[in-house]
Amino acid sequence: AVIPSCVVRPEQTEGPYFFDEKLKRSDIRSEPADSSVSQGERLRLAFQISRIDGSSCKPVSGAIVHVWQCDALGIYSGVRDMNGWFDTTGKKFLRGYQATNANGIVEFLTIYPGWYVGRAVHIHFKIRTRPDSGRAQEFTSQLYFDESVTDQVQKQAPYNSRGRRSTSNDTDFIFRRGGKQLILTPTKDVQGYAAKFDIGLQMS
Repeated sequence: AVIPSCVVRPEQTEGPYFFDEKLKRSDIRSEPADSSVSQGERLRLAFQISRIDGSSCKPVSGAIVHVWQCDALGIYSGVRDMNGWFDTTGKKFLRGYQATNANGIVEFLTIYPGWYVGRAVHIHFKIRTRPDSGRAQEFTSQLYFDESVTDQVQKQAPYNSRGRRSTSNDTDFIFRRGGKQLILTPTKDVQGYAAKFDIGLQMS
């Protein structure tokens, strides 16, 4: 059988920090309440979303792609940390969604995420296809990063103020469930890093 160029990726847990922030935007670095911008290495993150049709890939236009992640110090917006480490209730930094274009592509401008105890460096995403029809489908997973790139980023400020991260990809309990198919290897560009993620969905 011919393997299509777009790859079916594994779904992974949504995690505790998703909420539909109703923020349609490509640059997710700012906090809408005060326009402050999350500091860190710029990351241009593109998704190419396709539907697997036999052995070929057809772009999915109009799919809604949500992205949410922690900042350079491991903090999520909209969360009260149960250990009392931070309270960002009501904040919406590093969250947003967009709809794919005719080629099935969306691009976000964000920062390279930091780390927090117990998890490898990661970004959450959720894809909703045909959001306006009764046959909407949802796909939720996480993106991970090439360890050598993360090592370089973590040497920079503000990441380095937290010290060395405690969990690598291979020791992350969620990564073990298919994470190898969810790794980004960002390339360095003039302003930071860029990465693209191709995903094929088996849509009913």
